[in-house]
Amino acid sequence: MIGALLRPYFLGEAVNGLLKNSYRGLIVLSIVHVSWLTVGVIRRRVDTRTYSAIYTSLVTKFLTKRIKTTEVSKLSAHSTLTREFVDFLEVDLGFVLEAAFKIFGSIILLSFYQSGVVIVCIAILLPIVISSHLYGRKLRKLNQHKNDELEKQVDVIAAGNIHHIRNHFRSLRKWQIKISDKESWNFGLLEMMVMIVIASSLLLGTHNADSGVQAGSLIGIYNYILNFVSGLDTIPYTVQRLTSLNDITRRIELKTEDIQVSEEVNPAIPT
Repeated sequence: MIGALLRPYFLGEAVNGLLKNSYRGLIVLSIVHVSWLTVGVIRRRVDTRTYSAIYTSLVTKFLTKRIKTTEVSKLSAHSTLTREFVDFLEVDLGFVLEAAFKIFGSIILLSFYQSGVVIVCIAILLPIVISSHLYGRKLRKLNQHKNDELEKQVDVIAAGNIHHIRNHFRSLRKWQIKISDKESWNFGLLEMMVMIVIASSLLLGTHNADSGVQAGSLIGIYNYILNFVSGLDTIPYTVQRLTSLNDITRRIELKTEDIQVSEEVNPAIPT
Protein backbone atom coordinates (compact mmCIF):
# COMPACT_ATOMS: atom_id res chain seq x y z
CA MET A 1 0.00 0.00 0.00
CA ILE A 2 2.89 2.34 0.72
CA GLY A 3 4.38 1.46 -2.67
CA ALA A 4 1.10 2.21 -4.44
CA LEU A 5 0.81 5.49 -2.54
CA LEU A 6 4.33 6.63 -3.47
CA ARG A 7 4.17 5.74 -7.18
CA PRO A 8 2.48 9.00 -8.31
CA TYR A 9 5.16 11.01 -6.51
CA PHE A 10 8.01 9.11 -8.15
CA LEU A 11 6.18 9.24 -11.48
CA GLY A 12 6.14 13.02 -11.25
CA GLU A 13 9.83 13.07 -10.30
CA ALA A 14 10.63 10.78 -13.25
CA VAL A 15 8.83 13.14 -15.66
CA ASN A 16 10.59 16.18 -14.22
CA GLY A 17 13.94 14.37 -14.52
CA LEU A 18 13.37 13.24 -18.10
CA LEU A 19 12.52 16.80 -19.12
CA LYS A 20 16.01 17.67 -17.82
CA ASN A 21 17.61 14.64 -19.56
CA SER A 22 18.08 12.82 -16.24
CA TYR A 23 17.19 9.12 -15.85
CA ARG A 24 17.57 8.98 -12.08
CA GLY A 25 13.85 9.50 -11.39
CA LEU A 26 12.89 6.82 -13.90
CA ILE A 27 15.26 4.31 -12.26
CA VAL A 28 13.86 5.04 -8.79
CA LEU A 29 10.29 4.71 -10.13
CA SER A 30 11.16 1.33 -11.64
CA ILE A 31 12.66 0.10 -8.36
CA VAL A 32 9.58 1.20 -6.41
CA HIS A 33 7.27 -0.50 -8.91
CA VAL A 34 9.20 -3.79 -8.93
CA SER A 35 9.29 -3.80 -5.10
CA TRP A 36 5.54 -3.18 -4.97
CA LEU A 37 4.95 -5.94 -7.54
CA THR A 38 7.09 -8.47 -5.63
CA VAL A 39 5.32 -7.85 -2.32
CA GLY A 40 1.93 -8.06 -4.08
CA VAL A 41 2.67 -11.45 -5.62
CA ILE A 42 3.89 -12.92 -2.32
CA ARG A 43 0.94 -11.49 -0.37
CA ARG A 44 -1.61 -12.99 -2.75
CA ARG A 45 0.00 -16.43 -2.44
CA VAL A 46 -0.01 -16.28 1.35
CA ASP A 47 -3.55 -14.83 1.68
CA THR A 48 -5.51 -17.87 0.50
CA ARG A 49 -3.42 -20.31 2.54
CA THR A 50 -3.80 -18.23 5.69
CA TYR A 51 -7.48 -17.35 5.55
CA SER A 52 -8.73 -20.74 4.34
CA ALA A 53 -6.95 -22.25 7.36
CA ILE A 54 -8.54 -19.64 9.65
CA TYR A 55 -12.01 -20.43 8.30
CA THR A 56 -11.57 -24.20 8.59
CA SER A 57 -10.31 -23.88 12.17
CA LEU A 58 -12.93 -21.33 13.17
CA VAL A 59 -16.01 -23.05 11.79
CA THR A 60 -14.85 -26.48 13.10
CA LYS A 61 -14.35 -25.17 16.64
CA PHE A 62 -17.56 -23.19 16.44
CA LEU A 63 -19.75 -26.10 15.32
CA THR A 64 -18.03 -28.66 17.58
CA LYS A 65 -18.69 -26.62 20.72
CA ARG A 66 -22.36 -26.22 19.83
CA ILE A 67 -23.02 -29.62 18.21
CA LYS A 68 -25.51 -30.68 20.90
CA THR A 69 -27.83 -27.75 20.32
CA THR A 70 -31.21 -28.35 18.72
CA GLU A 71 -31.13 -24.99 16.91
CA VAL A 72 -29.85 -26.43 13.64
CA SER A 73 -31.22 -23.48 11.65
CA LYS A 74 -29.15 -21.02 13.68
CA LEU A 75 -26.06 -23.20 13.40
CA SER A 76 -26.40 -23.29 9.63
CA ALA A 77 -26.90 -19.54 9.42
CA HIS A 78 -24.00 -18.89 11.77
CA SER A 79 -21.62 -21.10 9.76
CA THR A 80 -22.52 -18.97 6.72
CA LEU A 81 -21.95 -15.79 8.73
CA THR A 82 -18.59 -17.20 9.85
CA ARG A 83 -17.57 -17.39 6.18
CA GLU A 84 -18.54 -13.72 5.85
CA PHE A 85 -16.36 -12.88 8.86
CA VAL A 86 -13.31 -14.58 7.33
CA ASP A 87 -14.03 -12.99 3.94
CA PHE A 88 -13.93 -9.63 5.69
CA LEU A 89 -10.49 -10.40 7.11
CA GLU A 90 -9.18 -11.65 3.76
CA VAL A 91 -10.71 -9.17 1.32
CA ASP A 92 -12.57 -6.27 2.91
CA LEU A 93 -9.98 -5.44 5.55
CA GLY A 94 -7.56 -4.76 2.70
CA PHE A 95 -10.06 -2.33 1.15
CA VAL A 96 -10.51 -0.57 4.51
CA LEU A 97 -6.76 -0.14 4.99
CA GLU A 98 -6.30 0.90 1.37
CA ALA A 99 -9.01 3.56 1.70
CA ALA A 100 -7.30 4.95 4.82
CA PHE A 101 -3.94 4.99 3.02
CA LYS A 102 -5.45 6.76 0.02
CA ILE A 103 -7.32 9.39 2.03
CA PHE A 104 -4.74 10.34 4.65
CA GLY A 105 -1.66 9.47 2.58
CA SER A 106 -2.88 11.61 -0.30
CA ILE A 107 -3.54 14.54 2.03
CA ILE A 108 -0.02 14.27 3.48
CA LEU A 109 1.66 14.05 0.08
CA LEU A 110 -0.51 16.80 -1.43
CA SER A 111 0.80 19.11 1.31
CA PHE A 112 4.21 18.91 -0.41
CA TYR A 113 2.63 20.24 -3.60
CA GLN A 114 -0.17 22.63 -2.72
CA SER A 115 -1.74 23.57 0.62
CA GLY A 116 -4.95 24.91 -0.99
CA VAL A 117 -5.94 21.47 -2.27
CA VAL A 118 -5.23 19.98 1.17
CA ILE A 119 -7.60 22.47 2.81
CA VAL A 120 -10.36 21.49 0.36
CA CYS A 121 -9.82 17.79 1.07
CA ILE A 122 -9.85 18.22 4.86
CA ALA A 123 -12.93 20.47 4.72
CA ILE A 124 -14.91 17.83 2.81
CA LEU A 125 -13.98 15.04 5.26
CA LEU A 126 -16.09 16.42 8.15
CA PRO A 127 -19.51 16.21 6.43
CA ILE A 128 -18.55 12.81 4.98
CA VAL A 129 -17.66 11.45 8.44
CA ILE A 130 -20.97 12.74 9.87
CA SER A 131 -23.08 11.32 7.03
CA SER A 132 -21.21 7.98 7.23
CA HIS A 133 -21.90 7.76 10.97
CA LEU A 134 -25.64 8.28 10.41
CA TYR A 135 -25.55 5.81 7.51
CA GLY A 136 -23.90 3.19 9.73
CA ARG A 137 -26.54 3.56 12.46
CA LYS A 138 -29.35 2.95 9.97
CA LEU A 139 -27.57 -0.01 8.40
CA ARG A 140 -27.00 -1.61 11.79
CA LYS A 141 -30.73 -1.98 12.38
CA LEU A 142 -31.43 -3.21 8.85
CA ASN A 143 -28.65 -5.84 9.01
CA GLN A 144 -30.00 -7.04 12.33
CA HIS A 145 -33.47 -7.61 10.86
CA LYS A 146 -32.01 -9.36 7.79
CA ASN A 147 -29.85 -11.73 9.85
CA ASP A 148 -32.76 -12.45 12.22
CA GLU A 149 -34.66 -13.71 9.21
CA LEU A 150 -31.66 -15.65 7.88
CA GLU A 151 -31.40 -17.62 11.14
CA LYS A 152 -34.85 -19.12 10.47
CA GLN A 153 -34.02 -20.34 6.96
CA VAL A 154 -33.19 -24.02 7.56
CA ASP A 155 -36.21 -24.54 9.83
CA VAL A 156 -38.53 -22.84 7.34
CA ILE A 157 -37.26 -24.95 4.44
CA ALA A 158 -37.33 -28.16 6.50
CA ALA A 159 -40.96 -27.54 7.46
CA GLY A 160 -41.87 -27.60 3.76
CA ASN A 161 -44.70 -25.08 4.08
CA ILE A 162 -44.79 -23.24 0.72
CA HIS A 163 -46.54 -20.21 2.21
CA HIS A 164 -43.92 -19.82 4.97
CA ILE A 165 -41.06 -20.37 2.52
CA ARG A 166 -42.39 -17.64 0.24
CA ASN A 167 -42.86 -15.26 3.16
CA HIS A 168 -39.32 -15.98 4.39
CA PHE A 169 -37.63 -15.17 1.08
CA ARG A 170 -39.90 -12.18 0.51
CA SER A 171 -38.85 -10.88 3.91
CA LEU A 172 -35.16 -11.38 3.09
CA ARG A 173 -35.73 -9.53 -0.20
CA LYS A 174 -37.50 -6.68 1.61
CA TRP A 175 -34.61 -6.11 4.01
CA GLN A 176 -32.05 -6.36 1.21
CA ILE A 177 -33.95 -3.73 -0.80
CA LYS A 178 -34.06 -1.40 2.21
CA ILE A 179 -30.31 -1.81 2.68
CA SER A 180 -29.75 -1.14 -1.02
CA ASP A 181 -31.93 2.01 -0.89
CA LYS A 182 -29.84 3.40 1.97
CA GLU A 183 -26.68 2.62 -0.01
CA SER A 184 -28.06 4.45 -3.06
CA TRP A 185 -28.90 7.64 -1.17
CA ASN A 186 -25.54 7.63 0.60
CA PHE A 187 -23.77 7.04 -2.72
CA GLY A 188 -25.51 10.05 -4.26
CA LEU A 189 -24.60 12.32 -1.35
CA LEU A 190 -20.98 11.17 -1.36
CA GLU A 191 -20.55 11.65 -5.11
CA MET A 192 -21.86 15.23 -4.82
CA MET A 193 -19.08 15.92 -2.32
CA VAL A 194 -16.56 14.15 -4.55
CA MET A 195 -17.55 16.44 -7.43
CA ILE A 196 -16.88 19.47 -5.22
CA VAL A 197 -13.41 18.12 -4.34
CA ILE A 198 -12.48 17.41 -7.98
CA ALA A 199 -13.76 20.76 -9.30
CA SER A 200 -12.10 22.80 -6.53
CA SER A 201 -8.81 20.92 -6.82
CA LEU A 202 -8.68 21.29 -10.61
CA LEU A 203 -9.33 25.03 -10.34
CA LEU A 204 -6.57 25.44 -7.77
CA GLY A 205 -4.16 23.22 -9.71
CA THR A 206 -4.78 25.05 -12.98
CA HIS A 207 -4.30 28.41 -11.27
CA ASN A 208 -0.94 27.31 -9.90
CA ALA A 209 0.10 25.92 -13.28
CA ASP A 210 0.42 29.52 -14.42
CA SER A 211 2.90 30.08 -11.59
CA GLY A 212 5.61 27.82 -13.02
CA VAL A 213 4.70 24.45 -11.45
CA GLN A 214 6.59 21.63 -13.20
CA ALA A 215 4.70 19.15 -15.39
CA GLY A 216 5.68 16.20 -13.19
CA SER A 217 4.36 17.97 -10.10
CA LEU A 218 1.00 18.49 -11.82
CA ILE A 219 0.90 14.76 -12.58
CA GLY A 220 1.54 14.05 -8.90
CA ILE A 221 -1.16 16.50 -7.76
CA TYR A 222 -3.84 15.09 -10.05
CA ASN A 223 -2.95 11.49 -9.19
CA TYR A 224 -3.24 12.19 -5.47
CA ILE A 225 -6.54 13.97 -6.00
CA LEU A 226 -7.80 10.83 -7.78
CA ASN A 227 -6.40 8.65 -4.98
CA PHE A 228 -8.18 10.77 -2.38
CA VAL A 229 -11.45 10.58 -4.30
CA SER A 230 -11.04 6.82 -4.71
CA GLY A 231 -10.60 6.51 -0.94
CA LEU A 232 -13.78 8.52 -0.36
CA ASP A 233 -15.68 6.21 -2.72
CA THR A 234 -14.70 3.26 -0.53
CA ILE A 235 -16.23 4.75 2.65
CA PRO A 236 -19.86 3.61 2.07
CA TYR A 237 -18.75 0.05 1.34
CA THR A 238 -16.47 0.12 4.39
CA VAL A 239 -19.29 1.32 6.66
CA GLN A 240 -21.61 -1.35 5.25
CA ARG A 241 -19.14 -4.19 5.83
CA LEU A 242 -18.10 -3.02 9.32
CA THR A 243 -21.76 -2.72 10.33
CA SER A 244 -22.50 -6.21 9.01
CA LEU A 245 -19.39 -7.59 10.76
CA ASN A 246 -20.50 -6.08 14.07
CA ASP A 247 -23.81 -7.95 13.90
CA ILE A 248 -22.11 -11.18 12.79
CA THR A 249 -19.59 -11.23 15.66
CA ARG A 250 -22.41 -10.57 18.13
CA ARG A 251 -24.44 -13.51 16.81
CA ILE A 252 -21.70 -16.12 16.63
CA GLU A 253 -20.17 -14.92 19.92
CA LEU A 254 -16.58 -14.97 18.73
CA LYS A 255 -13.91 -15.30 21.40
CA THR A 256 -10.23 -14.46 20.97
CA GLU A 257 -9.23 -18.13 21.02
CA ASP A 258 -11.77 -18.89 18.27
CA ILE A 259 -9.91 -16.89 15.64
CA GLN A 260 -6.54 -18.46 16.33
CA VAL A 261 -5.57 -20.92 13.63
CA SER A 262 -5.18 -24.48 14.86
CA GLU A 263 -1.96 -26.30 13.96
CA GLU A 264 -4.07 -29.42 13.45
CA VAL A 265 -5.88 -27.68 10.57
CA ASN A 266 -2.79 -26.34 8.86
CA PRO A 267 0.63 -26.97 10.42
CA ALA A 268 2.19 -24.46 8.00
CA ILE A 269 0.31 -21.58 9.62
CA PRO A 270 1.48 -20.48 13.11
CA THR A 271 -1.17 -20.24 15.84
